[in-house]
Amino acid sequence: MVGRRVVTFTDPEVYQAAISPAKVDLHVTAAGNYRAALVEIELHRLHLQRGRESLPRIASATVRPDRISLYFLPDADQASTHHSGKVLAFGEIIASASGSTHHIRTEGPCRWATLSMTRDDLTAAGNTLIGRNLIEPSVTQYFRPPHQIMSRLLKLHQTGEKLAGRAANVLAQHEATRALEQAFVHAMVMCLSASEPVQMNWGTRRHTAIIARFEEVLAANYDRPLHLAEICAAVGASERTLRFSCMEHLGMGPIRYLWLRRMHLAHRALILAGPPTTVTEIATANGFFELGRFAVEYRALFGETPSASLRRPPEEMRTSKNSPFTFADAEYRRRSYTGHRHIPAIH
Repeated sequence: MVGRRVVTFTDPEVYQAAISPAKVDLHVTAAGNYRAALVEIELHRLHLQRGRESLPRIASATVRPDRISLYFLPDADQASTHHSGKVLAFGEIIASASGSTHHIRTEGPCRWATLSMTRDDLTAAGNTLIGRNLIEPSVTQYFRPPHQIMSRLLKLHQTGEKLAGRAANVLAQHEATRALEQAFVHAMVMCLSASEPVQMNWGTRRHTAIIARFEEVLAANYDRPLHLAEICAAVGASERTLRFSCMEHLGMGPIRYLWLRRMHLAHRALILAGPPTTVTEIATANGFFELGRFAVEYRALFGETPSASLRRPPEEMRTSKNSPFTFADAEYRRRSYTGHRHIPAIH
């Protein structure tokens, strides 16, 4: 199935649901008006995305188990991006292992790009073009192709964005899409074969596993409060190690991260609930019991009082501009990734 769409967002939750082929949980970390844009093209074997976001955030992304995803920066002029605790340099490609989970943290407005294929298709492409498999699907790897080869991939990705936005009729032509896909696959294979991959070291893999387990513990205990010592025991890490891992991957300690997640959950609940639900009910349901402090911190993060959010029509959170298109894996994402996750208070 071939298709494309160009979408703009003001709601991070709607934006995260549109990103594929992965499950993404996104938390904005600074106050301001959030704006995001997503360009998406699906060819016969290749899936392409480009994203733009106006505010810094932390995103937890889980790759589909049947696919390999390549993640890179489309240009150099932006704030730092951290992938699994590592600063992602312009010109570097991260090949995320199938089914793996990573945290991607930005320190300001960002732009990002991805390419994705099934493991079988990427293996076949490597064997056809260079006579060997390109990557180890069970291990996340980092590639640094030569500048000339990487530039080719970046220009192709930019061309895809232009076609999706202003020359969509080209993508309706069978031969044109075949040629575009062949060019992308060739550029991908050349980038991945032109440099020796670097795997995550043991320490990074351990901290990545700790953060993944940390997220699992939060999700599994959504309906009750947790103590920090209890979390450490469930994760299987000391408080010092958990704190270090959180700082490395999330840019903040575990308590601050839980506060951020609970604040976003409260924000979402206030807008979607409306009267007769009260601010007190939603605040306490999300673990905020000092209501005066909650109101001050809420306004500092979201730019309005909790009561103003409660009065705001929920339709405002879902404003977007979308070209009509439904992707082949949309039903997969809906079945696999929907569901409310409540993050409890930590004491």
